[in-house]
Parts: sequence; C-alpha cells; structure tokens
Amino acid sequence: MMKKKSIPASKPFLILFLCQIISALDVPLDSKLLEELSQPPTITHQSPKDYIVDPRENIVIQCEAKGKPPPSFSWTRNGTHFDIDKDAQVTMKPNSGTLVINIMNGGKAEAYEGVYQCTARNERGAAISNNIVIRPSRSPLWTKEKLEPHQVREGDSLVLHCRPPVGLPPPIIFWMDNAFQRLPQSERVSQGLNGDLYFSNVQPEDTREDYICYARFNHTQTIQQKQPISVKVFSMDSLNDTIAANLSDTDIYGAKPVTERQPVLLTPTGSTSTKVELRGNVLLLECIAAGLPTPVIRWIKEGGELPANRTFFENFKKTLKIIDVSEADSGNYKCIARNTMGSVHHVISVTVKAAPYWITAPRNLVLSPGEDGTLICRANGNPKPSISWLANGVPIAIAPEDPSRKVDGDTIIFSHVQERSSAVYQCNASNEYGYLLANAFVNVLAEPPRILTPANKLYQVIADSPALLDCAYFGSPKPEIEWFKGVKGSILRGNEYVFHDNGTLEIPVAQKDSTGTYTCVARNELGKIQNEVHLEIKDPTMIIKQPEYKVVQRYGQVSFECIIKHDSTLLPTVIWLKDNDELPDDERFLVGKDNLTIMNVTDKDDGTYTCIVNTTLDSVSASAVLTVVAAPPTPAIIYARPNPPFDLELTGQLERTIDLSWIPGDENNSPITHFVIEYEDGLHEPGVWHYQTEVPGTQTTVQLKLSPYVNYSFRVVAVNKIGRSQPSEPSEQYLTKSASPDENPANVQGIGSEPDNLVITWESLKGFQSNGPGLQYKVSWRQKDVDDEWTSVIVANVSKYIVSGTPTFVPYEIKVQALNDLGYAPEPSEVIGHSGEDLPMVAPGNVQVHVINSTLAKVHWDPVPLKTVRGHLQGYKVYYWKVQSLSRRSRRHVEKKILTFRGNKTFGMLPGLEPYSSYKLNVRVVNGKGEGPASPDKVFKTPEGVPSSPSYLKITNPTLDSLTLEWGSPTHPNGVLTSYILKFQPINNTHELGPLVEIRIPANESSLILKNLNYSTRYKFYFNAQTSVGSGSQITEEAVTIMDEAGILHPAVGAGKGYSEILFATSPVMHTVRPTFYKVQPLYPRIRNVTTAAAETYANISWEYEGPDHANFYVEYGVAGSKEDWKKEIVNGSRSFFVLKGLTPGTAYKVRVGAEGLSGFRSSEDVFETGPAMASRQVDIATQGWFIGLMCAVALLILILLIVCFIRRNKGGKYPVKEKEDAHADPEIQPMKEDDGTFGEYSDAEDHKPLKKGSRTPSDRTVKKEDSDDSLVDYGEGVNGQFNEDGSFIGQYSGKKEKEPAEGNESSEAPSPVNAMNSFV
Repeated sequence: MMKKKSIPASKPFLILFLCQIISALDVPLDSKLLEELSQPPTITHQSPKDYIVDPRENIVIQCEAKGKPPPSFSWTRNGTHFDIDKDAQVTMKPNSGTLVINIMNGGKAEAYEGVYQCTARNERGAAISNNIVIRPSRSPLWTKEKLEPHQVREGDSLVLHCRPPVGLPPPIIFWMDNAFQRLPQSERVSQGLNGDLYFSNVQPEDTREDYICYARFNHTQTIQQKQPISVKVFSMDSLNDTIAANLSDTDIYGAKPVTERQPVLLTPTGSTSTKVELRGNVLLLECIAAGLPTPVIRWIKEGGELPANRTFFENFKKTLKIIDVSEADSGNYKCIARNTMGSVHHVISVTVKAAPYWITAPRNLVLSPGEDGTLICRANGNPKPSISWLANGVPIAIAPEDPSRKVDGDTIIFSHVQERSSAVYQCNASNEYGYLLANAFVNVLAEPPRILTPANKLYQVIADSPALLDCAYFGSPKPEIEWFKGVKGSILRGNEYVFHDNGTLEIPVAQKDSTGTYTCVARNELGKIQNEVHLEIKDPTMIIKQPEYKVVQRYGQVSFECIIKHDSTLLPTVIWLKDNDELPDDERFLVGKDNLTIMNVTDKDDGTYTCIVNTTLDSVSASAVLTVVAAPPTPAIIYARPNPPFDLELTGQLERTIDLSWIPGDENNSPITHFVIEYEDGLHEPGVWHYQTEVPGTQTTVQLKLSPYVNYSFRVVAVNKIGRSQPSEPSEQYLTKSASPDENPANVQGIGSEPDNLVITWESLKGFQSNGPGLQYKVSWRQKDVDDEWTSVIVANVSKYIVSGTPTFVPYEIKVQALNDLGYAPEPSEVIGHSGEDLPMVAPGNVQVHVINSTLAKVHWDPVPLKTVRGHLQGYKVYYWKVQSLSRRSRRHVEKKILTFRGNKTFGMLPGLEPYSSYKLNVRVVNGKGEGPASPDKVFKTPEGVPSSPSYLKITNPTLDSLTLEWGSPTHPNGVLTSYILKFQPINNTHELGPLVEIRIPANESSLILKNLNYSTRYKFYFNAQTSVGSGSQITEEAVTIMDEAGILHPAVGAGKGYSEILFATSPVMHTVRPTFYKVQPLYPRIRNVTTAAAETYANISWEYEGPDHANFYVEYGVAGSKEDWKKEIVNGSRSFFVLKGLTPGTAYKVRVGAEGLSGFRSSEDVFETGPAMASRQVDIATQGWFIGLMCAVALLILILLIVCFIRRNKGGKYPVKEKEDAHADPEIQPMKEDDGTFGEYSDAEDHKPLKKGSRTPSDRTVKKEDSDDSLVDYGEGVNGQFNEDGSFIGQYSGKKEKEPAEGNESSEAPSPVNAMNSFV
C-alpha cells in the first residue's frame, strides 16, 4: 500500500510556490508556465494612503499591476471617474497605471488635491488600489505678534512660547541664537514636545536678547524663524543695590534673597490628564517641572512595570518614550518631579486604540472547474472593525450574480466553480482610526498536465541514504502522479517507496540496485504526460585509518594519519581543523595527501585536530587530541645520524602485497623524519637495491605492493636532519608467483626512417614487470582510414620492429602487447604513427610582399596542398637578402637571412630591414625530411628612414666669441639627406642650461663657424641629420670660448636685434669647402656692475644691462652669511635701479639682480652694509603750526554745519511723514546690528553706502534692492529660504532678487546671513 507524506521544509530541493492557495491546486514558480497561464490582475506597487507631495515638483501617483493578459488601468478622483485625456497636465506611463501630474510647467499642486483610486482590469477581473489622499506640503509663514521683553527674577521659572505655524507635515522645532548656534539645554533648560523652551529656574547667565525659535519644514526644505525674544534676569545682589540707592538710611531693607522652593509642574497642568495612542505607534509622555534646586523627573507605571526593551528616556528624563505600543501598554503612567524641598506628581491615563490589522488576510485562490474553495478575511482593531466585500471593485451586493458564490460575514464560500467564476475580490476592514484593503483573486483554470522537472535529470545519491526524485507538475484539475522504473517497468508500489503530494518519489534507503531510469506519469481528464529521470548510487566515503591520540615532547614532531576510501567517480577534498577552526598559518604545519605533520611542536599546538573529508554528496570526519609535554632536561646534546633499524619482519604475504615492520634504531637526539624502504630482486638483478617507498618517521609498518615473478628482499634506512643511517640487515626473501604481464610497453611510436618503411619502437618492460618467464611482444599495425586487417608479428624481448614496403607518409594504427609463458597483458591502446617522409614536391605560390615601414615588411603566400608536403608540415621558411642600397648604388656581399614560421601559417613579418634598400626573397615549405623547392624570387624595396647620427662632430679654433664646428656625414643615411640641425645652449657655473638656439644647415655642408658667442662660456651642442622622413639620432659635444684677457667684451653688431643672416666665406687653410659663418644674438642678458648706496634702513641698487629689450628685472637680497631663503622684489618697468626699504640698520646684506623668464640667470652677488641706527628726534605734534591750523579749520566747519541744521529745523516745524516713518520703523524689520547681538548689515556689491538706522524698510513694507540686507528670504525660492534636509542653506550668492511686497501679517521673520546655516537639526 502506498504511503503519502509531506516533505520537510528543511530539504532544499522542494519547490517554492508562487501563490498562497487554500485549495489543493498549486501553481509552481516557473517563469515559462506563468507566462502561459491566465491570471486576474494583482496590484504590485502603489503610493501610500496619505501622500504628501512637494508643491514645486511633479506629482507621481504610483499604480503598478500584473496579470495575464496585461491589465488596463483607470482612475477615480474623489469618487468619480478621472478622465486624464482631458487634462493636458496629466499623463499615464506606458504599460503602467502610474500618473504623472506636471506641476513644473505651470500646474498648481493645490488644484490636484483629493482622493485617488486606481483600477487594474483584464478579462479575468479587476483589482483596486487603496484610496490615495494627495495633499501638497505647506510651510506657512509665522503669524505676526508683538513680543515684549521678559524680565525675570533670578530663580523664577520661565516659559518662552514658540507657537510655530501649522504646516503639512508639522515642522521640526529648535532654538538657536543669532549666531546660529544651538542654545544649550540641560535638566534646568529644555525644549518641550510643543516646541516651547522651559526654564525650571532662571540664572543670570540666561540673560540674552536672541532667543530665536526656528521651524524647519523638511518636505519643502525651508526654515522659518520667529522674532528674537529678549530675556533679562535680575539677580538679587544687583536688585538690592538698586533699592538701597533709592532709599534713606532709615528705610534700609532689601529684596528677599533667592529662596529654594519645591517643584511645580509647568506641563502638563493639573494632577491628571489623558492620552490616546494608536497600536504600533510611538507613545511620548512629557513632564517638565519648575523648582529650585532643579527638580529630577522619575517615571513609573501604576500597577505594572515599564515595558523592557521598548522604553526610552529622552530630554533629561522629562520625556518617556515607548515604541511599538500595544493594547497591553494602556494604563496610568505617573511622573514624579522631586528636589530637596519636596515633590509633585502627575498621572497620565493612556488608552491604546488600534486601527484595523490583519488576523487572516484573504489569499489568492486557484481552482479547477467543479472544485470548491473559500476566501477568508479576518481583521482586528479597537474598536472592532467592520468587514465589507467587493467584487472587481464593486460592492458585492450590487455586483453581478454568481451562483457558485455565497457570502457569510468575513468568508466567501465557492461551490462547484466554473471558468466564468474568475474574479478579483476586495476585503475592506475599517473603523474610526483607519481601514485595510486587500485584493484576492479567484482564478478558475482548466489545463492539461505539465511536468516542470527537466527531462533526463540525473540524481546522484550515497548508498543507504534517501533518494528523492522530483516530478514537479501542474494541471487543472490536479493531475494524478504515477512512477515506473525502467522504460517498460511496472508501476512502483510497496513500503520501500514514499509518494509525496508534490509528485516527488522518495526511496528511503537507496541501494546499488536502485540505480536506473525512473519514469513519472502525470494525467488528468484533459491529458497525460511523462518524464524520465536517472538515479546513480555512489559508494559512501569512509576514513579507514583515523588520526590517533598523540603525546609529543615540546620541539618534537608529530603526525596524524587520515586514510580514506571513496567512490571512484567522486573527487574528495580533505580539510584539517584545529579546535574546530582553520589550521594556523604556519609553515610548521605540513598537510600531506593522507596525513598532517607538525614540525617543531610548541605548547600552543596542544588541542584537538580533526580531519574532514568532503565530496559533492557526503562528508565524514574524525578527530584526535594532541598533548604537548615538556622535554626532560638533558646534558649537552650530541646529534648524530640515527642507528639503522633492526628486526625486520614480513607478514600478511599475499600475491601482490606484503606487510613489512621494523624497530627503529636510536635517533641520536635528532628525530627521525622518515624511513626509506628499498628492495632487491634476487631473480633478475641480484645485488642491486632499488627505491620502493618512504614513510613518516613516526610509522614503523608499511604495506608494500609487489609484482609477480620477483624474488624480494627488503631493507630500511632511517633519516633525520643529520643524515641517513646505515641500511638495516636485509629481510628474509619472498618469491612471488608468476602471472601474465600487468602492463604493456610504454612510449610506443611509429616513425619512418625512409620514405618506404615504418619503424615501430617502444620501451621494453623491466625484469620485474615481465611477471613471469618468456617475455615477448606482439606488434600489430594497419593502415589508417583503410579497411585493412591487422598485421601482427611476435618478436623477442627487443624494443624495435621495422615494417618495409610502405607508401610514403601514410598514417598507421599501431599497438604493442606484452606476453609471457602465462599469457597476454591487457589489450593495449592504439597509437597513430606515420611511414617515412620525403621532401616536399612544390613551392608556395602567389608570394606577395607588403612593405609596412622602412624596417618592416609583411610577406604572404598561398599554402601548398598537404598531399604535396609528403610529411609532417613543420612550417615555412622565408629566405631574404639585401641586393643594394638605393642611396649609394653599391653592391656588397649577399648575406641571406632565414625566418621560419611554424605550422600552417600563410604570412610572416620581416623585421630589421635597412631603409631605402632593395631586397629579394623566396619561400619554401618544410617537413621532417627537409625543405621543398623555393618559390620564384620576389623583389621589394624599403622606403626612406631617418638617418643614423653623424659619424663625428669636432669643435676647433675657439676664440673670444666664436667656435668652429666640423662633422662627418651619417654612416647610414637611410635615404637622401635634406639638411643638418644644430642646437646649442650655454652652461653656467652651476651646470644650469641657458636658452636653446637652433640652426638648419644645408646637407652639402661639413663645417660651420659660430660668431658672437660669450667669452669664457661653456656651450653644449646637439647635432643630427635629416631626411624627408625626419630627424635621426643626435650627437652631442661641449666646448668653451677663451677668456677675455682684457676684461672688456664689446657687443657684437646687431646684438639685441635678433639673429643675423648666414654669411659664407672660404678659408683656404681650414676647409676644402666654404665654411659657414653664423653670428648669434647674445645668448642671455648680461647684468654687470651691480652697485649699492646704503643708508640706515634702505639701499639704492643700480646695475648695467645688455640684452633683449623689454626685460623684466628682479632684485634678490638677504642677510650676508645667513642660510635663509633669498627675498625677492620685482622691479617695475625696465629701470636699472631699485630702492630696497625696511632694512635693519648696521646689518650686512647680500644682493643680486636677475631677469624674469631667463631660467637660472642672475648677476654676481654684491655685499653692502646699512648705516648704524641714529637716535630719532622726539617731536611734540601739538606744538607744530600745521597741526594747530588744521584743528582750527575743522572746528570752523563743525560750527557752520550746526548753524545750517538749526535753520532748517526751525523753518520746517515738523519732520516730513517719510522721515517719521523712517525714525519709527517697525522693529520687526530693523537691521540686525553687531552691537545688539543680531545680524550685521550686508550691503549689495553695487552700493557701499552704510545703511541708515531706523530707515532700512520704507512705509510700504517693500524692501528695495539697494536697502535690502542678507536675510534668509534673499536666497531662497519665492519668499522662503531654502535649506537641505540637514538644515544647511541651499541658496546661492547669485545676486539679489526683487522682493514681493509683504502683505498684512504674513511674516515676522528676522533676517539671517546664509553662511551661518551650515548645521541645523
């Protein structure tokens, strides 16, 4: 009998479900299936219910939905259809229901206030969104009020009211001073939840005139400010002094000193109050008390404890904050204010109400025709919400009748549904605090079976573990699932199988015989389908030798073994852990294939070591403990090679294996690192010992693999860090039985030595590989790709056989099999060989050369037919050689160069060619035998290139102002020379280079005389040749003009007026061709004869200058002998003198003069000393005649001005109205001056006049451009200053805007400079 059960959720192979279904019909999460199935609309994204928008930006109302076919969208506004086609400002996004209302191009956000609802509809039903209430954000201005200064006695309480404008959403309140610094708050002074500033008791330091309340409207990023509030605190000492000064001695009495008093609550008032909060919100309760000393607030809940993890205290414990409140948080909360004089308390009765919340939201229902189902909608709240149903957005009472539907309160029952019953139902749960709206569709589908599991899927399972074979399916009605083993097997039944509801077949204990093909069949009344999957059972992974407990001395060596056995088709990975963590990153830990070795053990290596073996299907592990102990103290240690092992014993003799054990000799104070096992074959090679294997030094037994027909003897060698021990005594002999060969010869090859033979070679088996007497080889061959039989021959124990009479270079299949008197080795593998090669028959054709540049060419050719190669194609050889140089027209010995291009290439690059030369080349194909015939010679020419450097450059005949240059032409001109380029520049004593001069010389010249150079100056020359392609590499030389012995150098003709023309002259002594004379401008200015005339605090510097006009000079100076940097003064114009001022009397200075723009050029230094300081004469300015006359003139002017003012005042009788208004301007719009703690004036850049006090705002309340100051309004959009979300101002200093007249009492903002608003709340 078949069993059915559900697969646990922890198994990763189970199918996820797309929809939450109440019926038995599941829709798997398969993208291809979902694209084909019809589905009613589902709202996937919508705007929030209460949607406050920025009135300056476009309004985007989200409505996204999915369905099959894709739904169409419509909207209602305030309960009636919203025709977006009639409003040019409203658009709907393509393939979406999202509305975009264009406000930025003339629309008014206020015109689009209202309640919006989206409907998504297709042929299967209609889904609706929530009612989305659109309201634009508002940041109104402060109402105008007249603020009286607060005069408070020290110790009294005080409340500064903020009364911010009501905005949408409500603003964030904070108090600051006129320097835009947050007012400090404490247990004594703090801000209440309503924004008012509370003083439990005032102190003299509270006196200030700039208590300013700010309201920040985050949505529009604007900040409004209240007029500054002035607070004056009278201390008792100052009040008593004032009283005493106004009373007689007999009436001496004073104001009472500051007295302590018990707390009084400032807010809330009375002894009790109530608070209603909604479930899930944050509950904020506040108590602020007056008193002296400052009271401390404590909160308790009557009859209970404050909820842990959800209770927080803020505002110096004056505010109790409980997050995520629930009905259980209802109750009486008491705040107690206490100081040394007493206490007062207030009880707040909290009631937690609840907007509707889901208990069971309706879930989508997918049914087959004729099935039954239910939609359940259950919600809770306080008060209890009412439930109403809609069908496709219409109240269900007036929706079209459906005989399969019955409404029973919060449940809709469906019976015997049909495809026409598909619809979307809406459940509305509402009470006085809100509502919930959920869409759930009923989708009636009739679909034939589909199997979603991929065909021929392979499952691999470890033996004796469960096997789960998937058969993900879908159909409507729900298909029945059957499983078969094999293509024509019978249906699976019985207790050894478990059939799951989702189609999965479970084999609880899979065995080797469970391997095979399984067929899943799904059928319903609309059709049938099947699918095959395959199951493979793998051997489990096992640790056949586990790590063992070890005790090792400190600084010793230890090894843990972990030998595994696994399925041959699985690739295991071995991981070692120490104390369940990764091994230390230490080179002392050596991880081998089957072991872990720890060298030089320390105390920290103590712990548990675990070997973990993982495959793709299973994992096993084993652990062992390592204990590290201290080594016993020893005398002086003598290290030596270990003694040889002894007492070798052979046990467990089998045909192919044997166990060898031994006893190690003395380590001689150096641990044995490993043992080497050697063997002797007394039958084939007596007296010769061969390496067999080696094992770690901690191991004294080993299982050895044996070969048949070998007379074995074994010996063991111990190895430590000092060296190898002597070999142990040989073990007893063990002769293995004969057997047929286990292996065939290696390295079988077939290569012809002549065009008509095939030489077959191989590596002969060694004696012990023969496995028995009478070793021979069976050699077989046949021509490949020809239907021939194998030709075989048995040969003696040799390593070569020659097959004669073969065609030239033909592939052959070859195999060599070993045999002896007991039989043949396993069937050998075949190799491919070839008969002998012959020289290629034809040359490559269509040889083409493409010259890339003067030294590189690319050669192309057509490949030769492979049949004509007559051997292994190794490549092509290109022979090329230079015929002649096109510039010299001289031939020389032909040196052919060869480039080989491997493989079947048809092109190659020829590098290293000489420019401007003629070349020839040919191409030949190459095989293993040699080269084929050459292609016809191909001629090509290389273009001109740049020349090599001139062969030499000599500089001779130095004079005071000239040098003679001689040179040789380039060794490799690489073309036709067009000219020579000479560049030269002077080098000063600090090895700095002067300006560079360049001269172009005709190509037929070989010498040049440079005139008008500086005497005793070193010059560096750069010389190169040019062709039409460009300049070649340069050669450099240096030379020095001779010293001017007379000390005078006359300026050359034309100096300072540019270079002279090139003159040619012939010197019969020096040249065979005419040398070139070249007169150059002085290479840089000469500044000479720097002189100084020094006084006490200044010095007159003068100099002589020779050089280009319009030079800009500078003077550098500093204290002589000081290491400080030179000070630099710029000389105006081209004057040759300068006055240094501000010098220290009696000080030695160094000075030098330089020219701007000429790198590194300066005059020589000069040293001068200022005169000693002189005693200055003290002059009384009051006794100076000029000063007395000036004062008399000022007094006369003042008298005249006073007389004029007096006459004008008496003439008018009254001030003009304008001046009265200026004199009594509204204090709310007065400029904020530095002397009263408010903002200073900031005049426009176009008007630098000071603003007149009391007259900065005219009577019409319009701020004019020339009179406006930097208020917040000046830099925002409209009339509101703009701020970032963090409160920083976002306006720019981009010029003042003309302000709109302020009407009525809309604003009483105080002006604010922008740069102070960097950091708000």
